[in-house]
Amino acid sequence: MPHTETKLESKEIFDGHVIHVTLDTVRLEDGRTSLREVVHHHGGACVLPIDDEGCIYLVRQFRYALGEEIWELPAGKLEPGEDPFESAKRELSEECGLSADNYIDLGVVYPTVGYDSEKIYLWAATGLHKGGQHLDAGEFLDVVRMPFAEALQKVLHGEIKDSKTQIGLMKYALLRDKA
Repeated sequence: MPHTETKLESKEIFDGHVIHVTLDTVRLEDGRTSLREVVHHHGGACVLPIDDEGCIYLVRQFRYALGEEIWELPAGKLEPGEDPFESAKRELSEECGLSADNYIDLGVVYPTVGYDSEKIYLWAATGLHKGGQHLDAGEFLDVVRMPFAEALQKVLHGEIKDSKTQIGLMKYALLRDKA
């Protein structure tokens, strides 16, 4: 039998530009009730750009919530109702100044399942073409091209800590090795 919880009541706690937070009362399987704090997020899209020489493009940017500069694959949040694939292509262009001929679906990641509804959709992109980078206002980052193997080592040595980036790199490595 599948496990489930039933929402009985929901109270808005916060409504921001990126997240919406509710405090929900739920009925558990055994009939008791419990509280759930839920962060509602429209989700995101992420792309792993791989050039013909087997190098990838990462971005390095400061993340205020963590207080440090982070290695990441190009990614961004979805606008309400936005197609994740279109968002991934947009972010590749905006952050890296690249477009691609081919995209490989790498699936969906649920980065924080305990309290957050965010889903991040992942793609790998090949057949890259250079264009012009056009960052959002207030967005500051460096684009770094590096060999795929070096990026994998950065994951294994704890230098790449971002979950979507780790999963995108590791999943592509496994798929690539099976081909």
